[in-house]
Amino acid sequence: MSEYAALKSVQDLIRWGVSRFHQAELYFGHGTDNAWDESRLLVLHALYLPWETPESYLQCRVTEEEREAAVGLLLERVRLRIPAAYLTGHARFAGLEFIVDDRVLVPRSPIAELIDSRFAPWLERDPERILDLCTGSGCIGIACAIAFDESEVVLADLSADALAVAEANIDMHGLTERVEARWSDGFDGLAGERFDLIVSNPPYVDAEDMDGLPDEYHHEPEMGLAAGDDGLDLVRRMLAEAADYLTEEGVLVIEVGNSMVHVMAEWPEVDFEWVKFAHGGHGVFVLSAEQCRHFQPLFAGGR
Repeated sequence: MSEYAALKSVQDLIRWGVSRFHQAELYFGHGTDNAWDESRLLVLHALYLPWETPESYLQCRVTEEEREAAVGLLLERVRLRIPAAYLTGHARFAGLEFIVDDRVLVPRSPIAELIDSRFAPWLERDPERILDLCTGSGCIGIACAIAFDESEVVLADLSADALAVAEANIDMHGLTERVEARWSDGFDGLAGERFDLIVSNPPYVDAEDMDGLPDEYHHEPEMGLAAGDDGLDLVRRMLAEAADYLTEEGVLVIEVGNSMVHVMAEWPEVDFEWVKFAHGGHGVFVLSAEQCRHFQPLFAGGR
């Protein structure tokens, strides 16, 4: 008899996973923020059940094969400290499902809340063209394409591996006619193009934070996280050039997380509008095209 034979129901498995996760002091922050949701996610995946499975189903008994599959997945999460999204191959963002693996960061940006509100009050009309710069899995740009169902969207990234994942997500959501994955090092692959909305979750983790990251983050591609001593290596380039890629009334949205302190210290003259999120998150600023043009000499290194 299996040593796990006492775990008879779906809920037994979830509860057991929660105990193991707490015992192992796992870090949660790649799609879930607590042990119960993480365990529930993995158990339901192992049983081929959707996240929306009714609570009444949790009392159902499992077969021996199902129990072994769920326990195996839970133990893998503990043993290897791999984010749950990499174990399942999927993650949810802005209410949508996305294919993910260790070629891209796990989707978790608070920008999802801005997409849900259609970037109000900063966008006065629906954008014709949107750029998701440093797109990774493509989750931000694809969610924008679904929110603005007549917009053309470019998903740009330096990583060919990330672009392969983004293309898979474009196909999965049936958006090949309006959404394109494009190689670009910053804006370098987008010469001459203009966008009504540029949104980016670039690498922005500073050296100090990189040194203190939990084990789970080390399964993610470092090039998607690390951005120099102050986390602004790429953000500096983007701010210096953004005015050249925005339409007259365009909007720039960039996430910098904890590196917001470095942004404010670097450019105290700039009135960055920092988004206040209702559902958690910080470090996302908004600039108008007019501000980008006005401060471009400053961003480019002049005074």
